[in-house]
Amino acid sequence: MLPGVYHAKKKDGTLYYRSSITYKNKHISLGSFHREEDASSAYRFASRLLQDSTLTLESYSRRSALPSFSKWVTLVNFRDNGMYIKTPIYLKKNFFLYYFAPDDFLTFDIDDLFYYSTHSISRRGGHLFVADYGMQVNILSRYGIRNYAVAGRDYRFINGDNKDYRYENIQIVNRFHGVFSLEKDNSPLYEARIHANGDWIIGRYKTETEAAVAYNKAASILITKGYHKEYPVNYIEELSAGEYNRIYKSIPISTRITGLTPRQ
Repeated sequence: MLPGVYHAKKKDGTLYYRSSITYKNKHISLGSFHREEDASSAYRFASRLLQDSTLTLESYSRRSALPSFSKWVTLVNFRDNGMYIKTPIYLKKNFFLYYFAPDDFLTFDIDDLFYYSTHSISRRGGHLFVADYGMQVNILSRYGIRNYAVAGRDYRFINGDNKDYRYENIQIVNRFHGVFSLEKDNSPLYEARIHANGDWIIGRYKTETEAAVAYNKAASILITKGYHKEYPVNYIEELSAGEYNRIYKSIPISTRITGLTPRQ
């Protein structure tokens, strides 16, 4: 058997080859391969990568070699920063990069290192998810951003880089469902909207919390009228139950909403 390679069998008896390497007393798996030669190639190149500091993450784009790019990032980070991380993370001074390809990566605060060192990021439909407790969780939820939020409208990347997920770079514009920030005479204003046989303006309000309560009230009215849509509920943690009830009872709702009837 070639160096760094050992064979294994699948449940159906099919033979395959695994490759691994030990570096700084850490045993690192390099993956599974159909051919012994490929497993050996991964071992030999990993050995070289761990010893040759001139080989960087950018070097991968100029080569067609084993191991995989994800494992390449893991090895280079271990070599350069002395920390072994299973996910494709490269550490910087106060932040880290999560790589998909040599020129495709996300930037995160160092405070998120533990989370992303144990959760792999996947892409689907332009969204970024991690598997958490058996569920696919949008990473935006870590910032208090709703799943249905729209970049540029409900939140924005302050420096214009939509791959920079450092907390200081993300500004939440609209915290609540159905609430949109406006500006009138250089003063903030909040518009609440709801969908029922079309889009309707519930009203415009001085505060974001009032607009969020107005949305909840409009949704309750429509459900009472027989609309079967499952309207999300805005949870407003800064309001006590008494404050919420006071606003709920007094907040005005457009007569267009109160006069709507479901289509038969």
